[in-house]
Amino acid sequence: MSVNQATHATHATHATHARLGEARPSSASLATSWAPHLLSVLRIAAAFTFLQHGTAKLLGFPKVDMFADLQLISLMGVAGLLELVGGVLLLIGLFSRTTAFILSGMMAVAYFMAHSEPFLSPMLSGGEAAYLFCFVFLYLAAAGPGPWSVDAARASRR
Repeated sequence: MSVNQATHATHATHATHARLGEARPSSASLATSWAPHLLSVLRIAAAFTFLQHGTAKLLGFPKVDMFADLQLISLMGVAGLLELVGGVLLLIGLFSRTTAFILSGMMAVAYFMAHSEPFLSPMLSGGEAAYLFCFVFLYLAAAGPGPWSVDAARASRR
């Protein structure tokens, strides 16, 4: 579609709204109406990605060679357990705020234990995932799980 065609289509849409007596939706109102749902999408995407770390460590899927002989009673084993259980809880949106807060703390510890050198450079230390998970989970702990969650369904029944 050319720029002229896109501009014409936009003007035609606005004219249709005007003929029907509808107000043209503003970008602010669209952002406001979609924000809660995008919060749920963020939670689901982050949880799915995080869950894969737990399944790799504890279930061997996807196969990661460094986790082949992982012992459950070890720091990596406990991390895998938190990733697996916490990932599932966040994925479905159950006990989301508490789970996200715990996982945020876990990722802060993981970052400072394994990725803090060179100081505060996640890119150079290979700690981008831990760094981002930490802050995404901290945001979810504060903002909640969004409307597409078990927590939201439970709250609406009260």
